[in-house]
Amino acid sequence: MTTKIIMDTDPGIDDAAALTMAINDPSIDLKLVTAVAGNVTVDKTTANALKIIHFFDKDIPVAAGAEQPLIKPFEDAARIHGESGMPGYDFGDDYGQPIKKTAVEALHDAIMAEDEVILVPTGSYTNIALLFSEYPEVKSHIKKIVAMGGSVSGGNMTSAAEFNVFTDPDAARIMYNAGIPIVMVGLDVTLKALLTKDTIEKLGQMNKTGEMLHALITHYNDGTDEGRPMHDVNTIFYLLHPEAFTTKKMWVDVQTEGPAIGATVGDIRGAYHDGKTNAEVCLDIDAEYFNKWFLEEVSKMK
Repeated sequence: MTTKIIMDTDPGIDDAAALTMAINDPSIDLKLVTAVAGNVTVDKTTANALKIIHFFDKDIPVAAGAEQPLIKPFEDAARIHGESGMPGYDFGDDYGQPIKKTAVEALHDAIMAEDEVILVPTGSYTNIALLFSEYPEVKSHIKKIVAMGGSVSGGNMTSAAEFNVFTDPDAARIMYNAGIPIVMVGLDVTLKALLTKDTIEKLGQMNKTGEMLHALITHYNDGTDEGRPMHDVNTIFYLLHPEAFTTKKMWVDVQTEGPAIGATVGDIRGAYHDGKTNAEVCLDIDAEYFNKWFLEEVSKMK
């Protein structure tokens, strides 16, 4: 049995690594990739998704999506990912074109054609919010959402807000209130699951895929002396190895204005929502296992 997923993404170096894992693992069936403005502008994120798919000679449709957040002014992360979003490796110029459908149209059609597909957003959630607003009937066809973003322990854009949610908090609120089971794979785990220097060095000596990832990751302006976070890859790791995560069900509210805009506030005591929950929040992760898995996955890629 394969897990059918759709990725909504904004490549981005860690998104590129997440796509690499999703494309190549035999237990994942990646049906569609939709791009959104986030780490860089949507023309660049669309091109970057196409580059990764073409690198592996796969036939997976890519659709371009929202150019800006629902309400909040657009703010990219080029300072982290470079102006192109994926510097350091030459993918060439012949990597294909997106399909003519918009991301929302493509998402609608792909979801309605499947039973119990899993949505994996690894960028801002603008496309997802627009989809739910325009085509609410898709909700019953989505098994769950495994989303990179948020935090219940502090942010990386402000002291309160993580980037994906901060970028479009209004979209995040729509997604969290959609009534679909959500797994929040946020900074609480992604800042623990650092690719170590040893892991990164081994990538460059492994195979062509390892060389590509090594080139991107060494141009990634994020991390510490201990290693570099592959935030978005944690969604794929969760799909394949949920046992590596410690989670807790809680209600998550999204702040859409004021100094805490973009904050994801977890009702950790279950005190304010009559015992209801809307998310399973990842709180801890086996970082050593993450590094081992990452290298094993790449070593199998041709």
